Amino acid sequence: MTRHFDIVVVGSGPAGLSAAHAAARAGATVALLDDNPRAGGQIWRQGPGHAPQAPLSALLDALHPYGNVTHWPSTRVIAPLGLCGLLLESAGQGGVCITYERLILATGARERLLPFAGWTLPGVTGAGALQALIKGGMPVRGERIVIAGSGPLLIAALATARKAGARALAVVEQASAFEVARFGASLLTEPTKLRQAIAMTRGFAGLRYWTGSIVREAQGDGRVQRVTIRRGARDVTLDCDRVACGYGLVPNVTLAQALGCAVNEAGEIVVDGEQRTSVDTVFAAGECTGIGGAELAGVEGEIAGLAASGGAPTERAALDALHARRARWRRFGRRVEAAFALQDAARTPPADATLLCRCEDVSVGEVRHCADWCEAKLHTRCGMGACQGRICGAAANLYFGWPAAAPRPPFSPAQIGTLMTPGIEPPPVE
Repeated sequence: MTRHFDIVVVGSGPAGLSAAHAAARAGATVALLDDNPRAGGQIWRQGPGHAPQAPLSALLDALHPYGNVTHWPSTRVIAPLGLCGLLLESAGQGGVCITYERLILATGARERLLPFAGWTLPGVTGAGALQALIKGGMPVRGERIVIAGSGPLLIAALATARKAGARALAVVEQASAFEVARFGASLLTEPTKLRQAIAMTRGFAGLRYWTGSIVREAQGDGRVQRVTIRRGARDVTLDCDRVACGYGLVPNVTLAQALGCAVNEAGEIVVDGEQRTSVDTVFAAGECTGIGGAELAGVEGEIAGLAASGGAPTERAALDALHARRARWRRFGRRVEAAFALQDAARTPPADATLLCRCEDVSVGEVRHCADWCEAKLHTRCGMGACQGRICGAAANLYFGWPAAAPRPPFSPAQIGTLMTPGIEPPPVE
């Protein structure tokens, strides 16, 4: 049986929850989908011993009274169906078909992982992945951890690791000391962000914070035991139990591309002033339209939810206030982007023997001279593993300038029963 909703929101982070709340207030029937078992997205991820943060609790409490909102956790979009339909796979319901009048994409972003020698050793993760693992219950008390890469996510990972009892040896930031200092000074205009930064870093007391530095190699027998860091012209090696390395975020635009939405050169979904994409029935909000933080995602989600449901405020002052908040946090996002832009050391491909595609064991050297994704796939199967190029694709785009490969459903591994769900029309015979 196919279920129909006025509004379908994909993603239940700050943007998705704000969009669902705005649409529900306007009286629309709303389906809120997320592939995680709990709402909050990556930034407000819950888990054992990690209760909902105050902003998440406030949004969940605001949504609770509305009987016109259906929350589907642990649910993935497998494929688009026709003009206004989606095939889903739900942990509780299996394969499900839904249709909609309007779709709001709040699909967020994922970490950019850049390969280095030893990056596939057990104990090496992304910085955001370290946060997720800790919140999911992974014990790290007493472990010596090196956090590396670029951007504010490193500081968030530091705070989470410290709170869980880990011993953070160093934060290794690829951006220059000048850019980091200039960004820190700019926080004086955003007192809330400044207080957050001070609380998370504890002023960097007792911690190595190395700028202009990158991870060169992780080493160990069976799992990571030490990491070598390039600092200017010299290398420094630290004994450690875990390395968390992530170079910023990449918007999740797979579903948007499959629906025909325009995506710009930065890999962001293109939207207008109402958060409408180039496809009339599809809106987008949050990190999938550009990295800017929870505050920006929330206000974009509210604008998208109001526009998609026809519930925009009648008072011009209220609408202007929303747009002013969005402009403010977009300016902040641009400052973050400029401060932590990847420098030459991070953009330079590692040695040929380094694995690029860890799903299919394809090295950098095997694809270095390929013209594009198509040639790399034909000759090496690069990007054809379980992650469908989500990890190696971001690295190959940075290193070789290859445009992202066009998405093909199913977007995630799916059960045969899901692909045989009643209501799915067979593809036309050519």
